[in-house]
Amino acid sequence: MANPRQTLASLAVCCYTAAMSQAQLTTHMMHEALRQAQLAASSVGEVPIGAVIYQPDGTILATAHNLVETLADPTAHAEVLAIQQAIHKTGRKFLEDCTIAVTLEPCAMCAQALSLVRISTIVFGAYDLKSGGTTNGARVLEHAHHKPTVLGGIEEEACRTLLQQFFQTLRHKGEGA
Repeated sequence: MANPRQTLASLAVCCYTAAMSQAQLTTHMMHEALRQAQLAASSVGEVPIGAVIYQPDGTILATAHNLVETLADPTAHAEVLAIQQAIHKTGRKFLEDCTIAVTLEPCAMCAQALSLVRISTIVFGAYDLKSGGTTNGARVLEHAHHKPTVLGGIEEEACRTLLQQFFQTLRHKGEGA
């Protein structure tokens, strides 16, 4: 038998998001990704990048933030960790109907991974002019079999500011050492 509290919580999420426009849902999910990014920076000292994978009705399948330093794994990017969670949760290898909201333009590795799982839409905050893999840099999706829709610049200032503050703090710590 289903837990009544979980059922009510799920119903509240669906009702809350059902009343939202697509633009409101996109912004809401970017705020969730920003919360993940803030967790990365404040609690574990990771580069503050957060990601959320969600379904069209607003149901969140996965939330993640970078764990590169924590796991000593250069592939432990927020997007890859979120993909792994969503696949595990759904039991499917493809996420065709899903969207990912991520605070920084995905790198080439993450862009290819998102294409491989056939994510429907990639929404990102800050542009990554050097290492981006979707609209900048390698532009991996131009050569991919599956080409997700890409929407950049959502809550861009908040995402960029969080990253800039993190790296400023890191530089100041290095100068004091």
